[in-house]
Amino acid sequence: MDKYFKAIIEAEIVPVVVCDLNHTIIYMNKVAIERYAKRGGEKLIGYCIKDCHNEHSNEMIEKVVEWFKKDVNNNRMFTFHKEKDNKDVYMIALRDDNGKLIGYYEKHEYRTLESVENYRGI
Repeated sequence: MDKYFKAIIEAEIVPVVVCDLNHTIIYMNKVAIERYAKRGGEKLIGYCIKDCHNEHSNEMIEKVVEWFKKDVNNNRMFTFHKEKDNKDVYMIALRDDNGKLIGYYEKHEYRTLESVENYRGI
């Protein structure tokens, strides 16, 4: 199944950066590697995500992770809206089969109406 999950993440059109509970970047999809190329791209894997953020953002990351830990149902937190890109950004909890928190990732959701032709055009 792992190859299917990786294929799903690689098919995303938004950056996906996965972190463990030590805030270490353990995975970046191709879009994330390209998006963060100026900051090191793939070389960021193995580094602390907190080194990429300011003090306020790091405090918020810590607060959200603590909220994730409080309840197995605490899995999705809206973090901000980026007007320039018309997108909402969330932190998403990653849990093992027993519900134990094992990490998190940032999820981008665009509000812009899709402009690509739909399936009826094929």
